[in-house]
Amino acid sequence: MLDSILQAVFSGLALGSIYALVAVGFNITFNTTKTLNFGQGEFLVAGAFVAVSVLLLLAGKNITDSLVPADVSLWRYVLSLLGTMAVLALLGLLLYYAAVRPFVGRGGMAWVMSTIGFGIIIQNTALAIWGPAPLVMPSPLGSEVLRIGNAGVLPQEVLVLVCSVAVLLALDYVMRHTRIGKAVRAVAQSGSAATLMGINVTAIVVLAFVISSSLAGLAGLLIAPITTASVFMGMSLALKAFSSAILGGLTSPRGCMLGGFVLGLIEALVGLWQAEMREISIFLLIIVVLVVRPQGLLGQKIVEKV
Repeated sequence: MLDSILQAVFSGLALGSIYALVAVGFNITFNTTKTLNFGQGEFLVAGAFVAVSVLLLLAGKNITDSLVPADVSLWRYVLSLLGTMAVLALLGLLLYYAAVRPFVGRGGMAWVMSTIGFGIIIQNTALAIWGPAPLVMPSPLGSEVLRIGNAGVLPQEVLVLVCSVAVLLALDYVMRHTRIGKAVRAVAQSGSAATLMGINVTAIVVLAFVISSSLAGLAGLLIAPITTASVFMGMSLALKAFSSAILGGLTSPRGCMLGGFVLGLIEALVGLWQAEMREISIFLLIIVVLVVRPQGLLGQKIVEKV
């Protein structure tokens, strides 16, 4: 039983790190523009399929072919990571100028439908190119299970956890200790005050969407070898990532990170007991948090101006 719990903890931490990456993306765009990309799940899908396509091209194959383990070496995986981040950064740029900027400051919820619509366009484009069948993406570290005592851990789960934590820590450092990070935080506090201080608010907002989209793409690249790349994988992952942000605090980057890991652990441990209760337990917890502490565990209470 102890070995099963240990295995569930490792799996939960790996899954939670994916939730944390996407949740931090929600946090960055919300803090800078008070909007959210409700098509974020489809950006995760785009990341997975762009990564698969880059690997196929590097192996000399067509983007609609299938990958085999021999096609995925570590250096190709790194190149696919760079390609994925670049493509998703461009998608984030396009999202902001096409689906968010026209509606910022106008009031209403038009940006909600525009971001959802943008996500639907991405999903259907992927469906037209790759079809509905999931694509297998082998791990660059192989599929041989690592043993920690009697508990088994997939090498890709270790890679997911290490890469995600490294990115999250680096992003946390940048946001707290660099000029660009302080500029992002200044815009989050007050765009007008940031403008008076000489900060290019538009550039910071664009950067926020680029980072948010890139994080979603990275999450898709990392999770694809575990779940396979599917055009329908994004909704569930994005919904749980958003739940992580609500749990930890949508206004707090560290809260979003904490919420991701907590939700991942809960999902894995409850699934060990009864798989059907995983989603029920997660969303019951979110309802309780919204009632007891609406701002989340580490979030700040938003005071509405009268």
